[in-house]
Amino acid sequence: MRQLPLAAAALALAALPPAFGSNYLTGVALSGVVFTVAAAALNLVYGYAGLLSFAQLGFWGIGGYCSALTVTRLGGSFWAGLLVAALVNAAVALAIGLPILRTRRHAFVIITLSFALLCALVARDWVSLTRGPLGIPGLPAPRLFGFGFTTATRFYYLVLAYAVLALGFLYALGGSRIGDTLRAIKQNEPLAQSQGVSPLPYKLAAFALSAVVTGVAGAIYVFYLKVVDPLFLDFYYMQTFLIVVIIGGAGSFWGVVLAGMVMVALPEALRFSNDLRMVIYGAILVVAMLALPRGAAGWFADRRLAALRAALE
Repeated sequence: MRQLPLAAAALALAALPPAFGSNYLTGVALSGVVFTVAAAALNLVYGYAGLLSFAQLGFWGIGGYCSALTVTRLGGSFWAGLLVAALVNAAVALAIGLPILRTRRHAFVIITLSFALLCALVARDWVSLTRGPLGIPGLPAPRLFGFGFTTATRFYYLVLAYAVLALGFLYALGGSRIGDTLRAIKQNEPLAQSQGVSPLPYKLAAFALSAVVTGVAGAIYVFYLKVVDPLFLDFYYMQTFLIVVIIGGAGSFWGVVLAGMVMVALPEALRFSNDLRMVIYGAILVVAMLALPRGAAGWFADRRLAALRAALE
């Protein structure tokens, strides 16, 4: 029964392209699905484990470049590119996660931010590998058993398939004993340690799994854009992922998923005023954060608790 909401959401999203009848709107929905997956991966680290990781931006870029280089330099397929992106991100996350997860939270934030900036510098300055500002253009459309994902609608269903798998995995993980342990570590790490729980393996697992999910999302998205360049590591992406988590409610799976779809569509809904569109968008964000300090999920939880207390009085 717990899988029913996820299945219903997947069916609703699958019906969007025919309902839109527009490549532009399909592209907006496609971006929304990809960003929601990346935000849900950030939620695993930030919402469940309590670690604000800017390294997600680096993993996003590594995934994009690994998949593109696998196809263009090594002659591999799109699917091989996804596998390389997942493996490289897992290895990098484990390599950097083991030392930095031993630091205090403020140091962890600074180090992960430095890692994201370093990835952006590598993308820009390692010209022999990444072609620098020129990027890697002309990425071919993915193919599977002779079927080409050559249109926005076809690519949307490819993205949706990955989103269902990734979100289903994150949903199951959040509801498992591992998810409960991560929440316990976030709320009171010394108490968790006193009960025989070692926080480091759980944090490292969450960090690495989040890196893999984010990296594969980035690897898929560059083939929709058909190019990857240093702008793919622009802080705009990290800002979007973080806003979605904060507005949805850190630690809430469904809050983040719903916020992801709304927050990506909101700028497009404000196109009636191109001059003031981003100003209005920023004002809405400020109001939302002030009115919902614990996100939409926290607001609903408070209302439910208030109703329960009123019923008991």
